Amino acid sequence: MRRSPVPRSFLPSALATTLAGILLLPGTASHAQDARLPDMGSSAAEQLTPAQEAQYGAMTLREIRRMDLLLEDPLLDSWLQTLGYRLVSGGERTTQDFTFFILRERQVNAFATLGGVVGVNSGLILTAEREDEVAGVLAHEISHVTQKHVLRAVERASKDQIPILLGMLAAVVAAQQSDSSSSGDATQAVLAGGLGLMQQRQIDYTRSNESEADRIGIQRLAAAGYDPSAMASFFMQMARLERNNTGGRSAPEYLRTHPVTTTRVSEARQRAERLAEDTDCVTTWSPDSQGHGGTLRGQCRPRHTAAAGRIDNPLLPRSLAAVSPAAAGEVGARFAWAKERMRVLTASSPNAAEAEYRQMGDTARLDPPQRYGLALAYMRMGRADDALTILGPLAAAEPDDLWITLAQAEAEHAAGHVGTSRQRFEQLLRRFPNNRAVALAYARVLGEIGTREAGDRAQALLRPMLKGGTDDPELQVRFARAAELAGDTNRAAEAHAEAAFLNGRAEDALNQLQALKNDVELDYYQRARIDARIAAMTPIVLEMRRQGLRPEDQGRSVAGG
Repeated sequence: MRRSPVPRSFLPSALATTLAGILLLPGTASHAQDARLPDMGSSAAEQLTPAQEAQYGAMTLREIRRMDLLLEDPLLDSWLQTLGYRLVSGGERTTQDFTFFILRERQVNAFATLGGVVGVNSGLILTAEREDEVAGVLAHEISHVTQKHVLRAVERASKDQIPILLGMLAAVVAAQQSDSSSSGDATQAVLAGGLGLMQQRQIDYTRSNESEADRIGIQRLAAAGYDPSAMASFFMQMARLERNNTGGRSAPEYLRTHPVTTTRVSEARQRAERLAEDTDCVTTWSPDSQGHGGTLRGQCRPRHTAAAGRIDNPLLPRSLAAVSPAAAGEVGARFAWAKERMRVLTASSPNAAEAEYRQMGDTARLDPPQRYGLALAYMRMGRADDALTILGPLAAAEPDDLWITLAQAEAEHAAGHVGTSRQRFEQLLRRFPNNRAVALAYARVLGEIGTREAGDRAQALLRPMLKGGTDDPELQVRFARAAELAGDTNRAAEAHAEAAFLNGRAEDALNQLQALKNDVELDYYQRARIDARIAAMTPIVLEMRRQGLRPEDQGRSVAGG
């Protein structure tokens, strides 16, 4: 994925503009030229409808993709969504939809905004010592959403005209026209921190909001089977980082948007201890010998019905609703593997990822998740045979592990063992039908094989997923490639346009669809589908033009194949 260079000198004014522009999506397409919030009433919940919030959330993701800040990986997405919805199900019943995503930047931060959009930086997950701590941060952010803190902040800001979200990047787009490319990586990191800061200051939480989010978040942790003391544990870790911050290094961004005080840590500890007294939780506090804190750990029984083994919330997505008591006891079992996969995917280069593992010690001294990460680094370096050497023993020890077996199938293809790779992918599909990670990885492999038969197989594999995954850009890209190989050029053009739109290139997408509409060979259903998408995209494109954003300014190109 291409990163757009942003001159270092431009960032202060760009971020100032971004922070000053509190951003909301207009209510309907007809209001594209007058991007104002609905009139304020007596309740924050009446200001934006759920549909408006959903529109805002979707556009937020498109713009983050356009800036190439989003870390999109099916296995990590599945891990985070399962973690997030487990926490949602552990609280009060809500009709709010949530979207959890990972930013690729290694700065420590997290934020929540309208539409149930909750983002967490890779750096926060890499810093956390256990999954419970990540769950504590997410539980806090989820509670900001469910307690309407976001909407109340919108109500306070509603007296001013608020531009459509696309306007926030006008300054950044201007900077992209610069010829400078030397500071791209560094400035992307600053932009990522600025994005989190913008979102958090947009909400402008009060002290009471923070306290309420802590209190309800701790209850969520316990109800979902996580350690209720994990929130205080992470606060203490952040406080240690700040205390040990020397040599001019900047403090974690999380501390700027979520100030950690002694009182807040103490209150979080006390809440966890009180909760342990009233629930099936056990919490222990072990002060360290130097008096600088200590270790707070606990364990709770997850909330589920004994008969069905389901988390007690009918609003949980169907794919995540059924949680057996045995599976519920495996809280955090995947965390170390997710952490190492994230380490590789967020490294500045494959060589840099391999260097991180070399600093940990010889391969024999690495634990299984770390060896898995090293194998992934080898694959990205083009050393597929070395990756297979590591993955073989891991697979022998854990033959039913999806992550290891999937990496094996990909490495076998990269090493030229095409037949063995395809056989392993087919076995995975039988064991994990309709699994997004397996399907997308196999479709990529089939696209690289490049035959008509491979295209037909990929189309058959991906077509059922399109019914519920139209907002998945990688799915659209893979399906477009499959359709091209299968000779279905019109369907391929539709998918390419949809991928462009989801990646923040709305004008490009609209132009592709309008050109496709002129094809006389379109059938009735294709034409109706294209007309509907043109109608949905047109107001967004008009607003982008009003903001002065040209097609060539609208982000990165979509990689095919």
